[in-house]
Amino acid sequence: MAPRCWRWWPWSSWTRTWLPSSRSTQNFGQHFSTQEQTPQICVVGSGPAGFYTAQHLLKHHSRAHVDIYEKQLVPFGLVRFGVAPDHPEVKNVINTFTQTAHSDRCAFHGNVEVGRDVTVQELRDAYHAVVLSYGAEDHQALNIPGEELPGVFSARAFVGWYNGLPENRELAPDLSCDTAVILGQGNVALDVARILLTPPEHLEVLLLCQKTDITEAALGALRQSRVKTVWIVGRRGPLQVAFTIKELREMIQLPGTRPMLDPVDFVGLQDRIKEAARPRKRLMELLLRTATEKPGVEEAARRASASRAWGLRFFRSPQQVLPSPDGRRAAGIRLAVTRLEGAGEATRAAPTGDTEDLPCGLLLSSIGYKSRPIDPSVPFDPKLGVVPNMEGRVVDVPGLYCSGWVKRGPTGVITTTMTDSFLTSQILLQDLKAGHLPSGPRPGSAAIKRLLGSRGVWPVSFSDWEKLDAEEVSRGQALGKPREKLLDPQEMLQLLGR
Repeated sequence: MAPRCWRWWPWSSWTRTWLPSSRSTQNFGQHFSTQEQTPQICVVGSGPAGFYTAQHLLKHHSRAHVDIYEKQLVPFGLVRFGVAPDHPEVKNVINTFTQTAHSDRCAFHGNVEVGRDVTVQELRDAYHAVVLSYGAEDHQALNIPGEELPGVFSARAFVGWYNGLPENRELAPDLSCDTAVILGQGNVALDVARILLTPPEHLEVLLLCQKTDITEAALGALRQSRVKTVWIVGRRGPLQVAFTIKELREMIQLPGTRPMLDPVDFVGLQDRIKEAARPRKRLMELLLRTATEKPGVEEAARRASASRAWGLRFFRSPQQVLPSPDGRRAAGIRLAVTRLEGAGEATRAAPTGDTEDLPCGLLLSSIGYKSRPIDPSVPFDPKLGVVPNMEGRVVDVPGLYCSGWVKRGPTGVITTTMTDSFLTSQILLQDLKAGHLPSGPRPGSAAIKRLLGSRGVWPVSFSDWEKLDAEEVSRGQALGKPREKLLDPQEMLQLLGR
């Protein structure tokens, strides 16, 4: 992965503030090698980026101790709260993370919000190095009139609702409408569309096979849902969609549904994809076949009997959320018709001056996640939504690193985050070996626990999580599910005797 370059923090200034003298480097290296000191390293965030960073550090340094701090009471981040509940195989990575957490050189500290309960500077004082891996927990706003109306949600909040994220447990979306519109054409948009359109009888099959951990509250709402049509809207054209072929194939094959694709949107696409990379070419070929080829007898019969439908609308940009006649909720979305200008990565959607109104009772914005600044002492780029860094080193803050989405932005899949986190870990270990990190012992979690105790904050350990995990599995078994997630933090603390 190429390093991210920041024009306003040149590399020359970074090295001047970062690299110690050769003498201090030599002393530090000797100190670690002769006395076998234990490097104390702190990771903020227990999602994929955090656990992969910890895993790599533990594997490649035989004495390093890693503490993982997490604001939720439970670990695993987006693997638990973001992966679609009908994709249980993706969550198998939790087994690997659990092995890491069981290491006697690793400790999990949940229920600790860095930036509120403890500052980044306090962590830096207690550890030789700190890695920020706290992900992207916010969403990109639409910034259009009517966005605040009832019936408009971020896809992130909607996903959190059906996946049991405590802060979204009371979302209560109204699914009594006929049509939903999703703004954005990435994998999250397709996941949400698939969950909305999955027929109740298919949900029951998933339950019988114990293949979904969707919350009981969301399951009840979806069983009663009257949503029959979902439009998935993008500013640009088919060549620019961000979803992958797996998610598209699942939508095409979703029981009880049929696709609605306008062949006009795909005119001339065949010639334009000949030189595309193989994954993109295969994706476009599947879209083309679905939009333009006559289905076989069996597939035609399946589509004809379908009671639900989904479609892709291209070259449309949100302009205004349209209110109902009484002004009390969303009733549609006004879309600006766009055309493409530029070429390659510079291609952008420009308005043509025409508009189109699309009625809907549910509007979900899926135009991207973004990170939040965690602490005033940490540089943050609000435009890009990342911590400015060079190969994972936070600019102008020696000993502070970042990995995952807060490092590169909310792109890629879990394996992308794994590679990215390993690279940050490698950089940290290089700096450690070269003597660029503080020498001398650091107290690590002992000092932080004292601080938290004085502030009335009681961390949750990984063994505490395993008690909550056992409770969730037990409740799930009673319902014929892999687990029934605990949603209320206070209930979780009560179960732990806090």
